[in-house]
Amino acid sequence: MSSSTVDDRWDDGLIARRAAERGGESTLTEDGERAAEQDGLPALGGRYGGSLRARLDALHELVGLSRTRLDNETLAEAGRVLDEAAARQRLSARHTVVAIAGSTGSGKSTLFNALAGVPVSETGLRRPTTAAPIALSWSEGSAGLLDRLAVPSRLRRRPLAGGAADEDLQGLVLIDLPDHDSAVTTHRDQVDRVLGLVDAVIWVVDPEKYADASLHERYLRPLAGHAEVTFVVLNQIDRLNTEATDLVLDDLRRLLDEDGVALGEHGEPGATVLALSALTGEGVGELRELLGRFVQERSAPALRLSADVDAAANRLRPVYVADGTTGLGERAREAFSARLAVAVGATAAGEAAERVWRRSAIRACGTPWLRLYRWYERIREHGSTDPRLQPPTEEELTARQRVEQAVRLVAEDASRGLPAPWAQAVREAAVRGAEGLPEALDELAARVGDPAARPPRPAWWPAAVLAQVLMTLLQFFGALWLVGQIIGVVEPGLLPPVLIMTAGIVGGPLVEWACAAAVKGPARRYGQEAERKLREAAAACGRARVLDPISAELMRYREVREQYVTVSGTRSGARVTRLGGGRWGGIRSGARMR
Repeated sequence: MSSSTVDDRWDDGLIARRAAERGGESTLTEDGERAAEQDGLPALGGRYGGSLRARLDALHELVGLSRTRLDNETLAEAGRVLDEAAARQRLSARHTVVAIAGSTGSGKSTLFNALAGVPVSETGLRRPTTAAPIALSWSEGSAGLLDRLAVPSRLRRRPLAGGAADEDLQGLVLIDLPDHDSAVTTHRDQVDRVLGLVDAVIWVVDPEKYADASLHERYLRPLAGHAEVTFVVLNQIDRLNTEATDLVLDDLRRLLDEDGVALGEHGEPGATVLALSALTGEGVGELRELLGRFVQERSAPALRLSADVDAAANRLRPVYVADGTTGLGERAREAFSARLAVAVGATAAGEAAERVWRRSAIRACGTPWLRLYRWYERIREHGSTDPRLQPPTEEELTARQRVEQAVRLVAEDASRGLPAPWAQAVREAAVRGAEGLPEALDELAARVGDPAARPPRPAWWPAAVLAQVLMTLLQFFGALWLVGQIIGVVEPGLLPPVLIMTAGIVGGPLVEWACAAAVKGPARRYGQEAERKLREAAAACGRARVLDPISAELMRYREVREQYVTVSGTRSGARVTRLGGGRWGGIRSGARMR
C-alpha cells in the first residue's frame, strides 16, 4: 500500500498510538509491520511458509519454463494466482477478509447487520438493495486490504455495539456484497471481482432459492476446491418448522455434495452448513463463534491461496500430465540409427567394399586372359544404353524419403503419451533437426571416404602375383616350343611342351581360385568394418541433429513435470489443527438449536 502521509500509512491510527506509547523508539514500516511483530502477532505481509511456499515457488518456475511452449491463455490463471499471492503477502496477515454473498432477497444484508450488532447495510424490499460492497472491520490496520478490494472510504464501517469488545472477532473484515443474481450487470461484476480476492466467503441461501442453478453452476461448483474457506448458511428458518428446516438442510447438503463441495463433518476439513435466522437472531451466535475461531487461526489467507493453487494445477493438468510412460527408449534410438544407416546405404557400402576387396584380389592374382575379358565387359557396359545397366535416377529421392520417415517415426515414439503442447514441441524439434539431414549424411559419407576405393593389400598378394606370372610364362614357353617344332627350329617332341602349357593353363586358374578362397574372410571383415564406420557416423549425425534436440525437449518436460508435481502436491502443512478436535468441532451437531 502506497501513501504520501504517515497518517495514511498507519491506517486508522492504532499503530500510531502504539508508536507514541513506545516513545518513537522504532521506525514503522509500511502497514506497521514492526508494531505487529512487537505485539507478538505475525508480521504484516509475512512470507508464506511450509508447503505453500514450495508450491508457489514451483508454480513460478513452472510458468517460467512453460512460456515458450504454452500460450498465454493457458498460463493466465497460474499467473493470476502468483500475482494475487504476491499482493496478499504484502498486506496484513492479522486480518481475515470474509465476504457475505447471496442471491436477491436471501437476507445477506440482514445477516451482515446482525453480525455487526447495529444496522450498517441497508435492507428493504427494494431490489437490489446493496449496490456496492460495504466493509465492516473489527480492528484497525485493514486499509490496505480494503484498497485492494476497491471498497470506497465512505462504505467502510466499524461495529458500534459490542464489536470492539469482541476479542474473538478481532481481525475480521466482513464484506457485504451485491446480489450475485442482480439484474444490474455491474453488481454481478463486482461480486465476481471481490470473490476472487477475499480470504473466505459466506454463502447465504433461503428456503426458496437454495437450489438455484445460477448459484450452484456459476459459483459453488467451480469453487468446490475452496471448501475449507466456504460457509453455506440457510437463512430465514423462522419461516419453517423444525422438520422442514431439517429437510431443506439435508437437501442442501445433497446439492453441495453433487457440486463436489466437501463438507466439514466428523473432523474432516471442508465447508460448514448451518441454519439460522438473521431476522430473529436464532443461530447467529453459533455463526459468530464459528467466525471467531476461524479468524483467530489466521490461516484463511493461506488456505484460500492453497485452494487457488489447487484450482490452477487442476486447470493445467491436461498440459502437464502424460498418458502413460513417456520418453525415448533405447529401442527407439537403435531403430532410428538403423533407418539412417539404411538411408545412407551403410549395408550397400559394406557389400561394395567386400566386393572391391575380392575384385582387387582376383584382378591382382587372376590370369591375363580373364583380366582381358573383364576389361572388355567394363568397356561394353560403360558405353551401353541399356536402361537395365543404368544407375537408378530415384536413388537420392528414395534416400531423402527414408530419412524423413526415420525422423517422423522417432518423433512419434518420443511424443507418444505426452500432453499435446509438449508432443508438438518434440515433433517441431525433430523437424528442425531434420532440415538438411540428408545433405549432412551425404557430406558425412564423403568425409568418411569411400572404403571401397583403397582396399589394403595383404602380405601374400606379391607371392600370388608371382605365381600367376610364372603360370603365364609356362603357357608362353610351351606355346613357343610347339611353334618351334612346327617350323622345324626345335626337334619334334609333342609331350613336353604340351605338359608345360597344360601346367600353365591349369595352374593359372588354380592360383586365382586359391586367392579368391583366401580373400573371402578378410574381404568380409573389411566390408563389415566399412559398414560399421558408416553406421556409426550416420548415427552420430542423427543423434546430434535429431535425438539430442528431442532429448532436450523431453528433459524440459521432465523438469516442468517435477515442478507440476510439487504444485499439485497435498497441502499437509497448510491446515492448522482445529479447536474441538475438528474444524467445526461441536458446531455441526448444534447447527440449528431451538
